[in-house]
Amino acid sequence: MTDPLRTQLEEVRRALLVLHKALVDSERITYEQTIGAIQSPNHFLKLLMGDPWFAWLQPLSQLIVRLDESLDGKEALTPAGIEAAVNQTRVLVAPSESGDGFSRHYFDALQRDPNVVIAHGELIKHLGRRKA
Repeated sequence: MTDPLRTQLEEVRRALLVLHKALVDSERITYEQTIGAIQSPNHFLKLLMGDPWFAWLQPLSQLIVRLDESLDGKEALTPAGIEAAVNQTRVLVAPSESGDGFSRHYFDALQRDPNVVIAHGELIKHLGRRKA
């Protein structure tokens, strides 16, 4: 893998981590306003891993894991593979007011939380332009 491609993938990964944290924080606030206080970090971890409220975040978590594996050399990474990962990220973070699943929840998070908007903007900068 060439250094500029690896660098782009690392930047996308870092931006995804920031976005993921912003989404988790935002969703936690919404959960606590709706359901009630989360009692401990352990309780919160259990909710993140198994409560339907947070299930919509799983595609983003899974994408981050795939990027980690690619960067760690557990999978052969080619320029085409990097482009595919970047395109997959673009598709995943396309919010949709009329969609369902991740895209709808993501749209809602963007509407309610400026930290999510900022993290989204940073990610988009690292994704770069689509090739014609």
